[in-house]
This record gives sequence, C-alpha cells and structure tokens, in this order.
Amino acid sequence: MRIRDRHDFDKPEVMIIPMIDIMFFLLVFFMLSTLYMVNLKTVPVNMPKAQSAETQMSVNYLVTMKSDGSLWLEDKLIGEKELIAKAKAENARNPRFAVVVRADQNLDYGMVIGLLDKFKAAGITKFGLAAESGGN
Repeated sequence: MRIRDRHDFDKPEVMIIPMIDIMFFLLVFFMLSTLYMVNLKTVPVNMPKAQSAETQMSVNYLVTMKSDGSLWLEDKLIGEKELIAKAKAENARNPRFAVVVRADQNLDYGMVIGLLDKFKAAGITKFGLAAESGGN
C-alpha cells in the first residue's frame, strides 16, 4: 500500500478562457436582444414596402396618417392644427428637429403632400417618409 503525500496534489486552477467566452456570448446575446426590444409608440398602419428602406432609431416626431385621413402623433390621435403647432414649437427649440410621416399605402398621395406642405409652411424643412423594408 502506497501512502500519498498531501503535497503531491496539483493545485486547482481556474480556467479563465472559457469564462471569457461565456461572458462575450452573454454580452452579444443581450446586445442583440435589446435591438428587438425597442418600443416605438405607433399605431398600426399598412405602409408601402421599399427595398432600400433604412431603420432610423432617433426619430424626433413620428406622425402616422391612417387610411381614413386621421393623424396620430406617436400613439395619440391629434388634430392637424395642433400637430403643426406642436411641431413648430419643437422645431424652434431643437435645431436638429425632423418629422417622419408614416402614411397608409392606400391613402391619397395628395393628402400626404398637403401635410408635408403645411409642415414646410410652418418652417420645418427636415422630414421623411417611412416605408417597410423588403419591397420589390
């Protein structure tokens, strides 16, 4: 019978490389999952599709025009005069102010242009039109 000396054992080692890999994986997982957790306060609308549509995360003023002609600021119903007045006030405060219009694809094109013209008459020159990506 052989007696082992307690000093013959190797010291336990902590393997740091697998722990770094796991931490990196968790970091990437949470970064990607938060991209899909962005909560845009909007009402559902059937927007046209465009192949080169881009996602903009920093939108100042998101206006939705539904097919019945109603206007929504984010997720709240709003009148046209109040919408233009709020946009004008915000434009005076913020030099980087921009309006993005989400219009239903079945809406009359003249109504969208009319709204953009009223924004321009109020002194707002930066605006965009929203579309869903993936069109032909």
